[in-house]
Amino acid sequence: MRSPIKSQIAKTKAIYEGHHQSGDEVDPRVQKLVEDLLGHIADKWTMIILEVLVEHKQLRFTQIYKLVDGISQKMLTQTLRYMERDGLLTRTVYPVVPPHVDYKITDMGLTLSTAFCGVWVWAAGNLIKVEEARRKFAAKSKQT
Repeated sequence: MRSPIKSQIAKTKAIYEGHHQSGDEVDPRVQKLVEDLLGHIADKWTMIILEVLVEHKQLRFTQIYKLVDGISQKMLTQTLRYMERDGLLTRTVYPVVPPHVDYKITDMGLTLSTAFCGVWVWAAGNLIKVEEARRKFAAKSKQT
């Protein structure tokens, strides 16, 4: 995945700070939605497909398949279906032979991609700490 642009990082930070300063209780419907979608949205393939569609805006199945290294056709089909169901992309079928199907990221997919920028922000801020923790863990594991 490519690193986010500075405007995406700034937007993510502003959203995060706004939510955590309000002190509001979490809406149980929002919590349920997060729990329901987390398994599909936060998986490796959804994040990669989102980034590919952010970069290219609209692609055919075979183009996505070529750009997402290591994904099987079955997993790509399944992931695209979940993403369409959840409103992250649109699927347009053109009535031609052979069939022509385009996938296009939606505004909601774009905002989710922006939310994933939070991972980049966190990683950039904690890189040294994580590397040190991993070194300590590896050293400790060798002792046992």
